[in-house]
Amino acid sequence: MKFAHMGDCHLGSWRYPELQEINMQSFSQALDICIKEKVDLVILAGDIFDSAYPPIDILKRTFKEFKKLYDVNIPCFIIAGSHDYSVSGKTFLDVLEHAGFCKNLFISEEKNDSIILQPTIYGKYSLYGYPGMRSSLEVEKLKKVKLQDSPGFFKIFVLHTALKEAIGNLQMEAISLNELPKADYYALGHLHVEFGRPNASYSGPTFPNNFEELEELKHGRFQIITVQEGLIRRNTIPIRIKEVLNLKINLTNILTATEKIISELNNYDLKDKILLLRLEGIFLSGKISDIKFNEIESFLKEKEVYVFIKNTSGLNIKESKIEIEEKDAGKVEDLIIKEYSEKNYSKFSDKINQIIKALNIEKQEDEKNQIFQDRLLSELRIILNF
Repeated sequence: MKFAHMGDCHLGSWRYPELQEINMQSFSQALDICIKEKVDLVILAGDIFDSAYPPIDILKRTFKEFKKLYDVNIPCFIIAGSHDYSVSGKTFLDVLEHAGFCKNLFISEEKNDSIILQPTIYGKYSLYGYPGMRSSLEVEKLKKVKLQDSPGFFKIFVLHTALKEAIGNLQMEAISLNELPKADYYALGHLHVEFGRPNASYSGPTFPNNFEELEELKHGRFQIITVQEGLIRRNTIPIRIKEVLNLKINLTNILTATEKIISELNNYDLKDKILLLRLEGIFLSGKISDIKFNEIESFLKEKEVYVFIKNTSGLNIKESKIEIEEKDAGKVEDLIIKEYSEKNYSKFSDKINQIIKALNIEKQEDEKNQIFQDRLLSELRIILNF
């Protein structure tokens, strides 16, 4: 017995066209490997799409990929994940099923406060499925789940949820393997983590779904499971389409940041790579937009980088803070002026105090506006020697 376990494809998720393309190519390559390995069946444990209503161009290409399995008579079994799940129960997964490309495993009935899942029988396999839901609503429901008995078959329970054994210190709703009904293999989706036992594993994403995931995982993966003489062997299959290059650059001066970034990038072979650039640093002045990313992108285009993604969350502009005791509150203005003048000295720096005092003169009672304005301008001309 040999079957494929994949999921968390999130087709259509990336806003970068280049990465949306790699995402689709990764899914395509996974199916090609399944065909080459002549697996008995393919299981997709949810989040095939990134939403219940994916764009039409993503749908068209996905249908074409599923047809490859259909043409070689490899059945595909699916459940909805938290992304492609719909409260109404109507999603484009139904369209895939009605086209004959796959079979949704979620068949249930409620009885005596329990949720009884009915099996889908294929060859030696008995498959059960329960979908993922928004906000982890499936967790409490899974505690009520029972599997309709199917003696003599290899039982696979396909579900899209978080396992307590896999989340580590993450604070999220989760269920333990011990709380789930007994099965021979648990095909899990939802968490994009490296977790696996011979009889239970997360498939892994067929392609990472965000900057941090791409930075950590670098490529997609799925599982091929073999069962021989009662022994279950799990093989993680990597899916490598493009090489990912992670770079972290620490910046100290916003005015020279552009030159430093280009200088650092010039040390690497960037051709046809996915470049992830994480920028960090604290600046006393300026703003992040002072970094000339258009120049950086022009440089990378010449280097023929495949796609460039930047993360600037580690860049911060440090606000100037002056520690002042309550009794010195009246000196705040003088201290701020002094600090500004020292950091931004000009020929007018020594006149700032005089100008501020001149601007604070008050209009006298019954003084006409024009006379007050002339008096104020006259005072300023004297200070500025105009």
